[in-house]
Amino acid sequence: MRFGIAARFVALAVVWGASFLFIKVGLEGLSPAQVALARVALGALTLGAFLVLRRRSLPRDPALWAHLAVVSLLFCVGPFLLYSWAEQYVASGLASIFNATTPLLTMLFAAAALPAERLTRPKTAGLLIGFAGVLTLVGVWRGIDLSHEVLAQLACLGATTCYGMAFVYLRKFVSPRNPDPVVVAFGQTGFATVILLAATPVIAAQPVRLNLAVVLSMLALGVLGTGVAYTWNTAIATAWGAANASAVTYLTPVVGVLLGVLVLDEPVHWNEPVGALLVVLGILASHGRLSRTRQPVLERV
Repeated sequence: MRFGIAARFVALAVVWGASFLFIKVGLEGLSPAQVALARVALGALTLGAFLVLRRRSLPRDPALWAHLAVVSLLFCVGPFLLYSWAEQYVASGLASIFNATTPLLTMLFAAAALPAERLTRPKTAGLLIGFAGVLTLVGVWRGIDLSHEVLAQLACLGATTCYGMAFVYLRKFVSPRNPDPVVVAFGQTGFATVILLAATPVIAAQPVRLNLAVVLSMLALGVLGTGVAYTWNTAIATAWGAANASAVTYLTPVVGVLLGVLVLDEPVHWNEPVGALLVVLGILASHGRLSRTRQPVLERV
């Protein structure tokens, strides 16, 4: 059992880290909105199949579905569109590094919205270190000229901002209802599919140029990265605990950068790994893992 969970952990890091590569390849034949639509539609179909195979019924709580509609905008529609647009102008590896800022932004929004998550000294230090990492990634010493590359980096931060708000919204409005995690994932990807389909005549009506690489990338991104990976994440969190499961955040940028270099021959500038290191140090500092004195861990119910 332990080996099975460890294998899923490694597979999750690889699949989520490779998602940025799949987006980049998908953009060779699809528009950013079409990539986002393919991702959520395939993810929803995969998660729906899991629900049918496991014979799980859908909840009948209208309020829960209303909350999931909001979550779909924050967790799927916004980030997927922003990342897809951004990767037209920045490397997939750099996009994966920016994604690592999600825990820091989640902590910031949680401090503002959840009384139990107020900022402590370690969390404040972690935010400052992580913010220094973001400035290093952007390369502020070069000046801000609002070129496509800078705007794309800001779009990546916009995506992680959406993720941060989504996690806090989930905890405040969805988690207290104790829904099935797979139902939550299916609900948000399903709503996102409906929303993007409705917007298709406006944002996704461009011609499609499919080839084998594009099709396989979309299948991997949707079926694995947005569908199966969620069930892996749930199993890992159940077996190891949420804190240990979240360590996958440290590995996905490594996978994303390596694949970008090896598969797409993307360049890596010195400020990118340095910025990534500062972001990871910020996450560790916010959890008190850089202090010499070990603090007791309190489980929240």
